[in-house]
Amino acid sequence: MQSANSWYKNAIFYQVNVRAFFDSKGDGHGDFNGVTQKLDYLKNLGVDCLWLMPFYDSPLNDDGYDVSDFYHVLPAFGTIEDLKALIEAAHKRGLRVITELIMNHTSDQHSWFKLARSNPKSPFRNYYVWSDTDEKYKDARIIFVDTEKSNWTWDEQAGQYFWHRFYSSQPDLNYDNPE
Repeated sequence: MQSANSWYKNAIFYQVNVRAFFDSKGDGHGDFNGVTQKLDYLKNLGVDCLWLMPFYDSPLNDDGYDVSDFYHVLPAFGTIEDLKALIEAAHKRGLRVITELIMNHTSDQHSWFKLARSNPKSPFRNYYVWSDTDEKYKDARIIFVDTEKSNWTWDEQAGQYFWHRFYSSQPDLNYDNPE
């Protein structure tokens, strides 16, 4: 017998790009209320779990993977109350909801990065990877070779390079920082 903790092993997941899924307001963009309105349809398809793609506040340079605020949702998708209502409505139908949490990096518009770049003594400085040279990690593959020349980007305000594995607008978080 399968334990309750292994529910995902046989579950049918449906990845939801909120912006493209269903528009409840007629503005041309999908939203949380649109997903809520289609929960019965998803349930009837045999879906067990919704996997919500990034919906956090973002400048949208990388389809929401460049989060500027983890505590707020993208206004075009609705409000945090709309998101809570979606989750509650899904649970009432026996649907689980998981979210895509971007933990590798933030947007360069995130308050942590703005504070980190503005002051070398900021407690947020060590939230990111900085260097006086772009010579570190020379063998690391550049993922987006069509747009990025390096995994390091010079930041004029900080007076140092910052590390990013994806786009230069997405500085990597420093996982060596114990905080």
